[in-house]
Amino acid sequence: MNRGRLVRGGTSITSEPSEQESGCSCQTGELLFSQEKICMNLQSSAEDYSRIEKVIHYLEKNAHRQPDLKEVARTVNLSEYHFQRLFRRWAGISPKRFLQFLTLERVKSLMKGSGNLLDITYEAGLSSAGRLHDLFVNVDAVTPGEFRRHGENLKIRYGFYPSPFGECLIAITDRGITNLVFVHRGNRTALVRDLKAQWKHAQVTEDSAATKPYGEKIFASRRSGSKVDLFVKGTNLQIKVWKALLRIPRGMVISYEHMARQIGKPKAVRAVANAVASNPIAFLIPCHRVILKSGAFGGYRSGGTRKKAILAWETSRERTVGEDAGL
Repeated sequence: MNRGRLVRGGTSITSEPSEQESGCSCQTGELLFSQEKICMNLQSSAEDYSRIEKVIHYLEKNAHRQPDLKEVARTVNLSEYHFQRLFRRWAGISPKRFLQFLTLERVKSLMKGSGNLLDITYEAGLSSAGRLHDLFVNVDAVTPGEFRRHGENLKIRYGFYPSPFGECLIAITDRGITNLVFVHRGNRTALVRDLKAQWKHAQVTEDSAATKPYGEKIFASRRSGSKVDLFVKGTNLQIKVWKALLRIPRGMVISYEHMARQIGKPKAVRAVANAVASNPIAFLIPCHRVILKSGAFGGYRSGGTRKKAILAWETSRERTVGEDAGL
């Protein structure tokens, strides 16, 4: 808070801020510094991800040769030392540990364990509200009437935001997040066009300031128990599948067939797969945790490489809890 100026007998005197005012000023300054630091960290993570993506691409093309770390580091113009630092900064573990989570054998093992755990979760009768990290995710679906009106009288604001997996578009209403999708190959314009097509009668405007707090809560929140509301538009089957996705714990994967069985539609695997693919809110509704029964990762709207990166990032962080960071 600015200091006030009192005038006495023509002499200007600067008054000191009160103890309460000084405290408010410090708290405001600390909050602004903290928010600025969060933005810088997320921007750095987004930039790191672009290199991680190149590494995964390179390994996909040269998997038969099993290139060593020195060779892989050269593909992103880094020394082995700085390559190690990149992965520890972005994933929290060494590149060797991280890349182990991308192997077919590892994914098959993970899927087997995940399926058993998910069966137990469903049998326990847990609610449809899911938990992601320390966020409680609540899904609110449009009513049949709202579905038919395609967003009439609805105001949607959107903005682009950095994340650990590259830039993403976040769209919100007063009732919650309607869309979260990662920018793929610079397709900003296409994402906005798709958003307007999905909610064709809504008033859609760009407002980065309004969406920024949502980005911070999703990708940088450290507050346990934070809540995030989602407002989605879909068919009954889609809504059922999206809510079921929220029950898959972080660090776990299941097959499309398993997902179909879990929602009571064992013969509707193709329809379930289409519902997974049409998920409008990536990461929060974790469609990336559903893979092919063969152990292959399968497709992803924002690119198969990003799907691999997110899964390996999540899995490696879950597996290293309580472990020696130097391993």
